[in-house]
Amino acid sequence: MTPSVPRTRGAAALRMNKISLDNQSRIIRRLRAKLATETQDSVATKGGLETKVSSLEKDLQIQRRDNHSQRNTVNLCHTDIDHRISRLVEAKKEHKTNQIALEALHKTIAGLTEIGLGMSKKIERMKAKKQQARESHMECHHKLQARIQEVEDTIQEKHLIIEALVKEKASLLQTIQGMQEDPEEEGLEDIPVDEGEIVDV
Repeated sequence: MTPSVPRTRGAAALRMNKISLDNQSRIIRRLRAKLATETQDSVATKGGLETKVSSLEKDLQIQRRDNHSQRNTVNLCHTDIDHRISRLVEAKKEHKTNQIALEALHKTIAGLTEIGLGMSKKIERMKAKKQQARESHMECHHKLQARIQEVEDTIQEKHLIIEALVKEKASLLQTIQGMQEDPEEEGLEDIPVDEGEIVDV
């Protein structure tokens, strides 16, 4: 009975070793399977990462191009803004110049308006004086016409008087001649003819 004990212990040890080896084998297989899976995952992840990196590089290049384009756009915008600012400054200067010219024009217009009002007043006064002169002239004309008419009437009256005197002179001359032709009339022969003449004025 005694010699069988070591054999039993040896068999048990072998079984334990076999079990341990089997466990190790299983662990190794699991680890290998896990490693293979992880390797596949790593390859897939690496591929994904490479794809992602490539995509990111492409995006970066696109972004760089966009940034360059945007930088050019910004530069163009800055240039356009500077140009617009320059135009606004020139427009402001021109507006200031136009404003000064407009103020001077307003002053000129105000001065001309004042001169025009003064001239209008002078014209009104001249019209009033002209109207007064016309009325005075008409009054003088009427007075002169009345005076002329009065003188004409006086002359007419004098003509009538002269005609009457001429007629009276002729009548007196006839009477005198008749008296001279009849010397028998008393005292008529002594009357001189010249004393009875009427002088025509």
